[in-house]
Order: sequence, then structure tokens, then C-alpha cells
Amino acid sequence: MSDLRITRENARFQQWEALLTNRSKRHRNREFLVQGVRPITRAVEEGWTVRALLRSDQTASGWADALWATTRAERVVLSPELHARLSGKVEGAELVAVVEMPEDGVERLADSTRPHGPVVVFDRPTSPGNIGTLARSADAFGASALVVTGHAADPYDPQAVRASTGSLFALTVLRVPGPGPLVEWAQAHGYRIVGTDEVGSPLADVALGGRVVVVVGNETHGLSSGWRAVCDDVVSIAMVGTASSLNAAVAGSIVLHDALRQRG
Repeated sequence: MSDLRITRENARFQQWEALLTNRSKRHRNREFLVQGVRPITRAVEEGWTVRALLRSDQTASGWADALWATTRAERVVLSPELHARLSGKVEGAELVAVVEMPEDGVERLADSTRPHGPVVVFDRPTSPGNIGTLARSADAFGASALVVTGHAADPYDPQAVRASTGSLFALTVLRVPGPGPLVEWAQAHGYRIVGTDEVGSPLADVALGGRVVVVVGNETHGLSSGWRAVCDDVVSIAMVGTASSLNAAVAGSIVLHDALRQRG
């Protein structure tokens, strides 16, 4: 396979650069950029479709050379200046991958490689970094999927991908406009829905084993009324000290850890 070389800014490069900041173009083209060794490695190992690999014409590591030699994706060599604009100066970003974005239908939940883990819902998150952090915890604690609902930050934003340190690719990732489609799916498949809030049953008193959907609310406003209305339980996390609340991703992580503990 011959390599495409791009040394000056052109339409193709501008299309890739737009993926860094333009959410609409990411979703219109159904592709996003992945930077760094671990995220790219995880994307490849988990079977996500890599449309193109981008590198500069400078010396690269053995990891980059090996992936370059074995990829079936389009291979593009950029000038160092252009590559730096796409890599975001991320440590170890000798390669940048253009990865295909999967479909969003809830039917994909049945295809999860972890069918017995919780489904994690993040309702209207505003921070891409929080999405990535929750994805990392969801992966660590055995969740099967991450679903982002409502008007929310983009799980395919480069900040979210970096914050997940590659864990995003171990999960089935979906975006849905509201509770409806996921609630119907959960009820049809025997899942309980458990929300998280400052006011609720103590975490230790709520069963989180078996089929469960864990809903984490917006960082500022918590659970939406739509989600609260369909929850079978709402749990709260005991706190001491002067903090008025926990970061949403941290709270979700604590609940997921307890779900793992209960599953034994």
C-alpha cells in the first residue's frame, strides 16, 4: 500500500482538523480523531474501524512503525507542522487515527462484549472530560455500555477520548435524545433503573447486582425529571466534611464500584 503525502494545508487536511473542534462535522462524517498510544491501541484491539492513520515524516517509535506496517487503513504522511496541529502535542502522539463513529441505536446494547455489566447513563453532561472519566471508571468496574442522553457534550470530543485513556473503546457507546428509547429497552430486557442524587436511599441499602441501569445526572442540576420519574431507586452517597456535592463522574464511579462489589 502506497502512502499519501500531504505537506501543505489542503481540503483533506482541513476536514481532519475540523474534527478537533467541530461536533457537527464529526457526526456528519461519522468519524473522529484519536491521539496517543493507548487510545489508538485500544481502538484497534477492540475492533473499531480505523479509516486512516496519520503520521509525520519524522522518526517514529517501534510501536508506530509496527502499526503503520500492519494497518489496513489509509496511510497518510504529513509534514511535521501539519501533524502537530492534529496531534495536539499529546505525549506519544506519533500517530493520529481517524476512527469511524458507530451508530447510536439502542439495539446495539445487545451486542456488548460485557452483557452482564451495568449500563451507565450520563444525563446531559456538559464536560467532555467528565464523559471520558466516567468511561474510564465504567471500563474498570465492568460496565457494558455508556449512554449519553439529552443535550450534552460529545463523547467523541478529543477531550473525552483522551480523558478515557482508551477505555471509551472497551464499551458500547450510544447517544440518545432522551430517556424514552433506553427505558423501553431496559424494561423489555428486565433491567432495573437506579439514579444517583444528593437525596436518596443509602448506597449500601440498594441492590445493584443483576441487570441494572445506573443513571448519573448533569454536573449542576442532577437528574432530569424524565429520568427521575422512571427510576426504580435513587441512591445517595454518604459524605462528611464541607463539600456540598461530588463531581458527577466521581459519584458515578463510586456507584459502579459498589455494583462490582455486589456482583462479587
